[in-house]
Formats: sequence, structure tokens, C-alpha cells
Amino acid sequence: MSDFAKNIKRRRLELGLSQEQLAEKLAVTRQTVSNWERSVCTS
Repeated sequence: MSDFAKNIKRRRLELGLSQEQLAEKLAVTRQTVSNWERSVCTS
């Protein structure tokens, strides 16, 4: 897992947010947040 993925997940959990809640705040889909946390890259 990349540092970016670890940091996104760690900070989300520190803030007590679900992937869905973070996605809403960032105006992206929950799937995008999930992909970031799993270091999945899509083109």
C-alpha cells in the first residue's frame, strides 16, 4: 500500500468518516475513495 493510500485511510478514520462521507466532502464517488485507499489506479 502506498503512503498516499495509508494517509487517506488513516486520516479518514481519525476524522470518524465513512468512505461515503469523505466522498461527499470531496465531490467524488465512494468507489473513488475506495480505489485511493487500495492504491488502485484507473485511467
